[in-house]
Amino acid sequence: MRTSASVPAGPAVPAAESSRGVAAATPGSAAPVPRRRRGAGPILGLAPFALYILLFLVVPTVIAVFSGFFTSTGAFTLDNLAALGDPVVLETFGSSFWVSLVTAAGGALIGALACLALASFPAESRLRTFVDAVSGVLAQFGGVMLAFAFIATIGTQGLITVALRDVFGLDIFAGGMWLYQVPGLILPYLYFQVPLMILTFMPALSGLKASWVEANATLGGTSLNFWRRVGIPVLAPAFAGGFLLLFANAFSAYATAAALISQGAQIVPLQIRAALISDTVLGRENLAGALAFGMIIVMIVLMIAYSALQARTQRWQR
Repeated sequence: MRTSASVPAGPAVPAAESSRGVAAATPGSAAPVPRRRRGAGPILGLAPFALYILLFLVVPTVIAVFSGFFTSTGAFTLDNLAALGDPVVLETFGSSFWVSLVTAAGGALIGALACLALASFPAESRLRTFVDAVSGVLAQFGGVMLAFAFIATIGTQGLITVALRDVFGLDIFAGGMWLYQVPGLILPYLYFQVPLMILTFMPALSGLKASWVEANATLGGTSLNFWRRVGIPVLAPAFAGGFLLLFANAFSAYATAAALISQGAQIVPLQIRAALISDTVLGRENLAGALAFGMIIVMIVLMIAYSALQARTQRWQR
C-alpha cells in the first residue's frame, strides 16, 4: 500500500492571502490589479501648457465670441449675428471657402503624390530626412515674409515677371492684378499647404505593412489589386483627414492675405480686420465677434471630423 510522503510545513499563510491565491488560480477569475498612486508631478508638469492654452487660446476665443452678442455700449443684441446673413458677409465666407477648398485639394493631392514618391526610400535615408526637415520649416513659413517673397518674384515688378516680359514678351498680369486678389492667394497658400500634407500623410503611408503586400502577392494579386482593395481603403481616412486639416489651415490664415490684399475685405479674416479698424463700419466693431463666431463654428465642425478620421486611421496603425 502506497503512503503519501510527509511535506514539511511552511510558514503560515494568512487567510486573506490564501483566498486571493485561490481566486487567482480559479479559471476565469481575474487577478486584482494593484492600484498605483499618481503623484502631483504629471499635473504640475502640464500646468505651464494649460496656462498657455488658457491665456492665449481660451480667453481670446471667449472674448471674441461673446463680443458678438453685445453692442459697443455693452447691451445684449442679436443684430451682429443677423449680419452674418448679409450678402457681403456671405460672399466673403464664400470666397474663404473657395480658396480653402482649392488650396486644400491641391495641397493634399500634390503632397500625397510626393509621399508616394518618397515611400520607396528608407526612412533613414538622406533624402527622406532632408524632405522632412524642409517640410517642417516650409509648413510654418507664412505671413508677411511669404507675401514679400511672392511679390519680389512674381509681383508686378518681380524678378520672374520682368524676365518673362523682357525675354519672352509674356505679361502674366495682362488679365489683371490677380496676385493681389483672392486668386492670388492660391500659390502662396500652396507653398505651405504641400509641406503640411507631407508631414501629415507620410506617417500613414509608412504604416502600410510589408506583410500586406506579401499576402497580396501570395494570393496572386497584382499591384493594382493591392491599392484598390487594401492601400486606398486604408489610406482614405488619413488622406481625408489631411485634406480637412489643410482646409482649416487655409480658412484661418490671415497674415499672408493681409500683406497681399491691401484693399477690400475679400475673405473672412480680412473682413474681421475691417470691422475692427475700418472707418466705414464705425460703431460696428462687435461685428468682428460675430464673424469670429462663424469661423469658430466652421473650425469646430472641421476638427470634429478630423479627429474622427484620425481615430479611424490609428486603428490599423497599432
